[in-house]
Amino acid sequence: MTDRPPQRAAALAQPTRVLLTLAAAGVAAWAISAGRGLLAPLLLGAILVIVAHPARRPLDRRGLPRWLGTTVVIAIAYAVLIGLAVIVGLALVQFGHVLTDYGDELEQSSDQVAVFFGGLGLDGSALRPDALLPLLLNAGKSLLGLGTAIFFVLAYVIYLAVDAARFRDIPAEVAAGHAMRIRTFRDFADGTSRYYLVNSIFGLIVAVIDGLALWALGIPAPFAWAVLAFVTNYIPNIGFVIGLIPPVVLAIVTGGWGLGLLVVAIYCAVNVVLQVLVQPRFVSKTVRLSITLTFFSVVLWTVLLGPIGAILAVPLSLLLRFLLLGAAPDARLARWLTGDDEHLVQPESPD
Repeated sequence: MTDRPPQRAAALAQPTRVLLTLAAAGVAAWAISAGRGLLAPLLLGAILVIVAHPARRPLDRRGLPRWLGTTVVIAIAYAVLIGLAVIVGLALVQFGHVLTDYGDELEQSSDQVAVFFGGLGLDGSALRPDALLPLLLNAGKSLLGLGTAIFFVLAYVIYLAVDAARFRDIPAEVAAGHAMRIRTFRDFADGTSRYYLVNSIFGLIVAVIDGLALWALGIPAPFAWAVLAFVTNYIPNIGFVIGLIPPVVLAIVTGGWGLGLLVVAIYCAVNVVLQVLVQPRFVSKTVRLSITLTFFSVVLWTVLLGPIGAILAVPLSLLLRFLLLGAAPDARLARWLTGDDEHLVQPESPD
């Protein structure tokens, strides 16, 4: 018998590869959802370090010790985290006072609002004070439970900030042959930092305008709704609606439909001018993510990680794109389909 040369294993058929990819994605999604208690704080800590990391660059350029830059990054991340926790806690307290002080008025007007939403096919009973109070209690429990998550975030920030300092000087032997990938990762980090900086600035402007308008109109708890407008500004596409509903409902039940429509008009005017016309000019080149994919990202990461996933949706999707597609030349079409036009240029030729 003559020996036959060994044959290579036949490649998997396209449908089989698709099914295996979907199965692997499903397992990964299940693992992320199951471990959200530890994974969400880790991702939050990583994003905080990325946002604060540019603050160390002036110190590095001056040749100051590396530990000083790391300390500055940790201090900024801690200040952001603690500051957000404080203002959200104060907003929840003020919201609790609204339910206590305006309970009678809310009870008298809630039936009318419930009938209106019922005509739209929505469950208006959720707007009754006796239904809102358990929501407040659950939010308080979530805030208390956040203490454990904050502990992990504080620890993660230290470790991540120390490790991030190593990226200041990438060894030449490591960088050789990976210039495009390193550039893509730095673009992701810089884009994430600018994304949150721009959203924070515009979110603060929107929150101040909305808060002052609600205060001038006599809407109860304007600080709470201003904080809500600031936080929801980090949620693409649907954040505006989430921040609009509570003050509008409260305006209707305390001042009638005219006041409610006035609040809607003010919010829409501010949103159209700042968040639709102005803000995208600063964010679009930073994010480079298609609108459809952005909306899908908010839904996906909220399901997997909970509410924090909505705030981290855009940078997490950018990170996932970097991990899956990188800067490989054969992935330029896939990157373009996701909204990235910058990497359509031809790859750099080797020296």
